Amino acid sequence: MQQALMLTGYRVLDFTHFVAGPTCTRILAELGADVIKVERSYDGDHVRQMGLMAADGMSTYYFQHDHSKRSLALDLRQPRAKELLLRMIPKIDVVVENFAPGVIADMGFGYETLQKINPRIVMCSVSAAGQTGPLRNRPGYDFIGASFAGVTGLLGEADRPPIIPTMAIGDVSTGVAAAMAVGFALLNVARTGRGQYLDASLTDTYFHMHELCVPVKSLRKERFEPRRNGSQHPTGSPSGVFKCPGGYIMLLVQPHEFPRLAEALGRPELVTDERFKSNGRRVRNNDALKEIIENWFATFPDRESVVAALDKFRVPCAPVLSLEEAMNHPHLRERRTVRRVSDPAFGDFDIPGFPVKFSEWPDRTELKASRLGEDNEAVLREMLEMTDDEISALYADKVLLKRRGGVEA
Repeated sequence: MQQALMLTGYRVLDFTHFVAGPTCTRILAELGADVIKVERSYDGDHVRQMGLMAADGMSTYYFQHDHSKRSLALDLRQPRAKELLLRMIPKIDVVVENFAPGVIADMGFGYETLQKINPRIVMCSVSAAGQTGPLRNRPGYDFIGASFAGVTGLLGEADRPPIIPTMAIGDVSTGVAAAMAVGFALLNVARTGRGQYLDASLTDTYFHMHELCVPVKSLRKERFEPRRNGSQHPTGSPSGVFKCPGGYIMLLVQPHEFPRLAEALGRPELVTDERFKSNGRRVRNNDALKEIIENWFATFPDRESVVAALDKFRVPCAPVLSLEEAMNHPHLRERRTVRRVSDPAFGDFDIPGFPVKFSEWPDRTELKASRLGEDNEAVLREMLEMTDDEISALYADKVLLKRRGGVEA
């Protein structure tokens, strides 16, 4: 008999949209929590209109970020919709939202209100800059948080404007951090019986990613100025992206590994070369070292041959794969880092897998994303013991919303 998932029995009320908040609640859902996603209009979560879209209202973007949740679609402008949700709060363990600060309280679901109804409740707010501080009321998304955290200014070539990554690194990382915090808060509830309020922010998450520069800048002040360094690591050499036949190689060579690289190059004398005797000297002479490495790479027929030659000496390296190459890589497939899912409208397609493997239960193989309002009746029957007639009346009065086969109902 398969063991129940770790969060089985916990209920989550999900007021999130886009990516950061939904990442948090998706993780909770995959770990077994019953996540009830509140969608406030016939359009539902904004991401239902993003990615590839099907006629019945499903999108690939929504599937990836909101699978494993139940959809409860309500017109929250109506007082009865608010009343329904407040009646559920005694049975809810976690509430997650990612509106601008203050919005959830204005809607009538602030932590002070919910905590009075259910003292054990854990509430997590996800925002661009947090619930306090001078930036709290600024509108913002992933790249806004990165800019305020001093991250964007360090990305790109030194003589060109900063760049932005082509994926939601901050959104997803903030969602993961929020899910971690929720898990710890639930552990605290189990120990103390007290819930609490969690404040997660994109800016805080991004600033947390500075792995070296913050304490150095704090101590050295104007004597240390981190700068954009393009495809080469600013403080380690040789580390970065190097051109080779058929593409690029990523090298990340720590000081104690440089002799191995020199052996691989067939140039053991580089270890005692005055230009390269220490990491600091290698950084100052990085262009010369990069030329030596790329000239050696050019002697091989293709990228794979370069990697194989470096692997013989255990030099940390990787081919710079395209997205398609990564998706088809046997390692990522075997570990279900890339996982195959199925949807009635789209058929079979790939999404990212769960980022951590657990020994006590396997990855979920059957994933489902709900259509807008698909779970209205089930949620209201289970949570509030409502009858079919009561639910029909809510549909008639447009308190409940639903999409059937691409048609709003």
